[in-house]
Order: sequence, then C-alpha cells, then structure tokens
Amino acid sequence: MSAVDRAFHGLRHMIATGRLGPGERIPPEAELGEELGVSRGPLREAVRMLSALGVVEPRHGSGTYVSQLRPEDIIGSLSLTLELLPLTGLLEVYEIRRVLEAHVASKAAARRTPETVTSLFSLIEAMEATEDPSEASDLDHRFHAEIARAAENPTLASLLAVFRARSRKYQIFTLPEGPELRRKSDADHRVLATAIADRDPGAAAGAAEAHVAQTERWLRAFMPPVEERDDDAAPDTDRVSDTDRMLD
Repeated sequence: MSAVDRAFHGLRHMIATGRLGPGERIPPEAELGEELGVSRGPLREAVRMLSALGVVEPRHGSGTYVSQLRPEDIIGSLSLTLELLPLTGLLEVYEIRRVLEAHVASKAAARRTPETVTSLFSLIEAMEATEDPSEASDLDHRFHAEIARAAENPTLASLLAVFRARSRKYQIFTLPEGPELRRKSDADHRVLATAIADRDPGAAAGAAEAHVAQTERWLRAFMPPVEERDDDAAPDTDRVSDTDRMLD
C-alpha cells in the first residue's frame, strides 16, 4: 500500500468509526502524520482526495474540518466517476434510474402541493414552446428535479441529479430525428405530470418508468456522441489551494 493510500484509508477510518465526527477539525499535520506513519506530501494528497469527495472541507486560515457528511452531498460526489462512463456504461445505469425515477414519482404524487403541479406544467409548456435543444434539455432536467424535490428525499434527488447530468451529455434532440423525439418526450412529461396532479402514485410510477425506458431505447438506437456543454462545472481551484494550507 502506498503512503497516499495509507493516509487516505487512515483518515477515512477515523471518520467512518466516529473518531472524527461531522464538523470536527482534523488534527495538526505533525500529529496526524506521526499516527498514520506518513509524511506531509502523502497526507496532503489524501486530504485533497477526501475534499473532492465532499468528506472534508478546507477553511482558509483555520484548518481542515470533517464536512457535515450529509448523504446528499456525499452522493453528489459520484459525479466525479460517473462522468467517466461511456455510453455503454451509462446504459447499465439506466436500469437503476428507471427504478429510482419511478419511486420518486410515486412519492411526489402522494406528497405534491399545488405549487408543485403548477411548476411542472409551467416547465412542460416552456419545453413545448422552445426551439432550442439545449434549452429543452435544461428544462427537462428542471422538470425531473422538481419531481425529485417533491418526493422529499434529498439523497435520492442528489443521486438522480448525478445520473441525469451524465445523460445530458448525449443530446438526442440535436439529431435529425430530434423534433419527433422531443414531441414524444413532451407527451410523456404530460402523462407523468397529470398522474402527479391526480395524486395517483401507481400511475406516476408507471409513467416515470416508461419515460426513462423510452429514453434508454433512443440512446441504444441512435448512440449519439458525447457533447461538451458550456455549463460544465469548472474545477474548484480555491478549494484545492486551501487544502495546501490545511493542517497547519
């Protein structure tokens, strides 16, 4: 095991066992390095890795602290690896997404508010009105995010957001068949939103699963190339530089 691995797993064990709890400051560098049997370089690299995963938070001039370890934040860090999946790998993820989207749609139907219904149909109308495939994709994302929010489970909402973020790299609506695919997608959205508005969890779950399955079939059929988006997140350079000053 390398020194970086030893530092990484040592710190992870301290957090997993509760020795270092949410919000607690990580021990001084010299003390921590001596306990883990590693030098300053590997220790800092391990902290950078944990910071990227949302497990620790460097604070300028103060040190590095264990994050609040909220499930939705930890789940969100999956985007670092899921972004690497090629389309063939993403299609395997769609089997999971079908199950989860159906579940959150069911919960949203049971828990929806009048504001939720208004928001969903407003987003559908905007999707139907736009001619811009990129805007349609953004509105589609917001539509599904609103359903996940209404289900009142932030962890599931975060996981589904990660899945959808990777899916949006493959823009089927820009293909020659795009306009017809969009019309079918918009119709599916109306069926789903109507089931939620009617407080029908079973119908909502079925509509959500069918909608995701349809998108999966399109991706398999057309195999679109990945497209870079202007809204891709830039690296958090401030956080990296703060990590360099973490434990002093």
